[in-house]
Amino acid sequence: MYELDKKYLERLEVLAGEIQESEELATYLDTEEEEDYARLKEMFEPRIGLIYSEVASNDPLQLIAFETVLLDDAFEGLYLPRLLGYSVLRGEINDKVKYSLPQDHFKDVLLTICGSANFDILRKRIGQSIQIGFSLSSDIWITNLINSIDNKRIRYFLQSQKLEKYRDPKVRLTGYERFKRQFKTDNYQTAAFPQTRSELSVLYSPLKSFLLYRINSKYDNSSLIGPLKDFVESEEFHGMKEYLRILVIYASFFELDDDQQIHVSEYFNKVRQEAEDFEEEYFEFILKVQKDENQDLPPEADQNMSLIVDKTIKDELTNYYVLLDTIHDKGYMQEVVHEAVKVFYSRHEGLSTINECVRMTIYNYFARYINNLGVTQYSDYFDITKQFPIYMGIFANQQFNQDLKDLSMKYVRRLLKKYTDKRGKDYQDIKKFVSTTFQDFGFLKEKEVVELFKTRRKRKKAQE
Repeated sequence: MYELDKKYLERLEVLAGEIQESEELATYLDTEEEEDYARLKEMFEPRIGLIYSEVASNDPLQLIAFETVLLDDAFEGLYLPRLLGYSVLRGEINDKVKYSLPQDHFKDVLLTICGSANFDILRKRIGQSIQIGFSLSSDIWITNLINSIDNKRIRYFLQSQKLEKYRDPKVRLTGYERFKRQFKTDNYQTAAFPQTRSELSVLYSPLKSFLLYRINSKYDNSSLIGPLKDFVESEEFHGMKEYLRILVIYASFFELDDDQQIHVSEYFNKVRQEAEDFEEEYFEFILKVQKDENQDLPPEADQNMSLIVDKTIKDELTNYYVLLDTIHDKGYMQEVVHEAVKVFYSRHEGLSTINECVRMTIYNYFARYINNLGVTQYSDYFDITKQFPIYMGIFANQQFNQDLKDLSMKYVRRLLKKYTDKRGKDYQDIKKFVSTTFQDFGFLKEKEVVELFKTRRKRKKAQE
C-alpha cells in the first residue's frame, strides 16, 4: 500500500477536528436522533468527497491509504457506507462469479462499521453492499469474519445478509452488475504493483484492468509513471507473459517523453530477444486488445509502440511495425498500402495470429470511421465501402467479411430509423445502394434485401 501524501493527510486531520468540534455532532451526541446524524452527514460528507475525488484522480495508488485514515473514530463513520461499496467492487471476479482473492479491505471497512458507535444508523445504508460482498466471498471467509465479532446482535445482522438466492451464479452475476451500476460515475479504482513473481501472477489481472481504466477515462496518469518505471526495471519479472503485457500497455498508451521512451525501449527489446515464444505471446496479446469492445487500440497506440520497437532487429515484430507505419502514415485507402498489406499478408498463413492482427487493424479503421458517421453522412459511407472488396479480396477471410457486414447493417438500420418516407430521395438512394452493393458483397441475399425494406403493417386495435 502506498503512503498517503502529507498534503492529503493534513487536510483530513483538519476536517476530523472540525467534525469533532461541530455543533452538528454535539447535537447528535445529545439526542442520538437519526435526523441529527443526517445533518452531520450533509455538512461533512461532501467535503470528504472532494478530497477523495482529488486523490482518486491524481494519486489513485494512495486510495487505500486514504480510506484507511477515514476508518478512524474521529470521522464518526462518515463516508464509510460508500467506501464499503467501493471495496466490494474492486475485487477481481473469476468465471465462477467469486472473488479471485480474499478482499481484506472490504473486511476492514465492514468491521469498522460494525464497531462504530453509529452502527445502528450506518447499517441502514450498507445492506446491499454486504449482500453482494458476501455472495462473492467464500463461506469460510464469511464465517471467520462473523465469528470475529463479539456482539451477538451484529453477528445476527451479518448472518441475515448472506442470501440463499446468491448461491446461483447467474443470480449472483445479475445482482453484482446491478449493484455496480449504482457507482458507474464514481472514480474509485486503484491497484497494487507486484514485488515478486508470485505476486505478479496474482495481481496481474486487476493491475491490467486498472491501467486500462485509467487510460480510457483520460485521467492524469503522471503519478503512475514512477511505479511503472520501477516495474519495467524488475528483471525478476522478465520472461513472464504478464510482465510483457503490462510493459506493452505502458509503452502503447502512456504519454512518454524521450528519456522514458528510451528507457522502455531498452527493456522491451532486451526481453524481446531473450524470452522464449516472445512473438507468439506478443501478437496474441495485441489481438486480444484489438478485439476488446471496451478497449480501443487507436493508430496513436501503434505509433507509440513502433517508436519502442528496435527495427534493426530482423524479426516479425519489425516487419509488422514497418507495415503499420505504412498504413498509419499513408492511409489505408491508398494503393501503395493495399499492395504493402497484400505482400505482407501473403507471407504468412491466413489464419496466423499476426495476419489476424493486420485484419483487425484494417477493420478497426473501418469501424472507427463508420461508427462516427452521422445519419446525414450516408454518402460518405457509400464512398468508404469502395474499400471493402479490396480488403475482402486480400484477406479472403469469412470472419472479416462477417464483421464488415455486421458493421454495415448496424449503420443501415440507423439510416432506416431516420429516413422513413419511402418516396423520399434519401430513402430511395439508400435502398438502391443496399439492394445492389450488399448483394455484390455477399452481405445479403435478394430475399433478405426485400425483407429489410418491406413495409411493416401496424396491427389494427380490436374494436371495443
